[in-house]
Amino acid sequence: MTEIGIGILGGGYMGKAHAVAMSAVGPVFNTALRPRLEMICASSSQSAERYREAYGFLRSTDDWRTLINDTKIDAIVIASPQSTHREVAEAAFALGKPVFCEKPLGASLEDSRAMTAAGEASGCANMVGFNYIRTPASQYARKLIADGELGEITMFRGEHTEDFYADPKAPATWRTTGMANGTMGDLAPHMINGALALLGPITRVMAEVETVHKTRPGGDVTNDDHAQMMCRFENGAMGQMYFSRISTGRKMGYAYEITGTKGAIRFDQEDQNAIWLYRMDTPEAERGFTKILTGPAHPDYQPFCQGPGHGTGYQDQIIIEARDFLNAIETGNPIWPTFRDGMEVNRVIAAAIASSRDSKWQDINSF
Repeated sequence: MTEIGIGILGGGYMGKAHAVAMSAVGPVFNTALRPRLEMICASSSQSAERYREAYGFLRSTDDWRTLINDTKIDAIVIASPQSTHREVAEAAFALGKPVFCEKPLGASLEDSRAMTAAGEASGCANMVGFNYIRTPASQYARKLIADGELGEITMFRGEHTEDFYADPKAPATWRTTGMANGTMGDLAPHMINGALALLGPITRVMAEVETVHKTRPGGDVTNDDHAQMMCRFENGAMGQMYFSRISTGRKMGYAYEITGTKGAIRFDQEDQNAIWLYRMDTPEAERGFTKILTGPAHPDYQPFCQGPGHGTGYQDQIIIEARDFLNAIETGNPIWPTFRDGMEVNRVIAAAIASSRDSKWQDINSF
C-alpha cells in the first residue's frame, strides 16, 4: 500500500462527502493507494480550519493556490463552485497532478473544452463526479443493456426532478443566478450523463428551457427552473428527458425507463436498491415487471454489505467514485467518466439551450 496526499477544494456538502469517501475507500475496497487527507481549502481561514478539524485533514488554507502548489498533495478534488473549476484544474494539470472534479465539469462548454484539453495534454488521471449512475442497480442496468438482454433499445425516458425550489416564496440565493447554477447546470447533467452511459451518444435534441418563478424574495431569478428535451441516440433509439427543481413532492427523482425489443427496465433513485426488469421470454401468464433487490451478485455491492436487500446509500456512491479515481491514478488508464465524458454532457446541454432559444432541433456535432 502507498499513501497519496489528497487536497480538497470546498468543504461544504460535496467537500464533506469526498472527505468521508477518501477516508473510507481504503478499507472498503482494499485499494493499493491509501488517501491521506492532507489539506482542505475553503473561502475563509475560519471555515477552512473548521472543516479541517471536523473531517480530519492535517492542514487547511483559504487560498486554493497554496493547496495546488503544496508538494505533499498528490491529487486534487474540486468540490467548489463551477466558476472556479477551470482555473483550478488547469493549474493542477500544469503541475502534473490528477484531478477529480464535481459536475458540471465547467461553468460553460468553453471551460469544459479547455479543461479536457489540459487534462489530456498533461497525461494525468481526470474524472468527473457523476455519482448516481454508480449505484449497483444502475451498473447492473448498464450490463443488461451491454449484454443484449433487452434486445434492440427503442426508447429511453429519463428525469432528474427535485422540489427544493417548488415553493415560489423560497428566497433567491446563489442557486437562482447564472445558468451554471440552474436546473440545466445542476440537475440535468446527471440524467444526461446517465443516458449517455446507458445508451451511448446523443446526436440531436429539441428542448424547452423555462423559468417559472422569475422573481423570488430577495431578487430576480436569472436561470431556469425546469426543462423538457426530446433526443435521438446514435443507436437509433428515441429519447425524452425532463429536469426540474420545482417538482413538488420529488426529493431525488433520478429515474429512467428503457424499452427494448426483448425486455425493459425501470429505475427510480428514491428506491435506489431495486430495479424493475421485464423479460419477453417468460411464459405469457408470468409476464410483468419483476422487482430485483440489489445484493452481492450486483456490481460494487459486496464491499459494503454481504446481505442481499440490505442496501447501499448516497455516500457509498461517492466511495465508489473515489475507488475509481485512485485506480485511474495507480494504473495510468482512463476510467469513465473522464473530463472528455463530462464535456460531452456539456455539449448536449449547450445544444438543448440553443434549441430552446431558437425553437428547433439542434445537432450535437454543431457544438
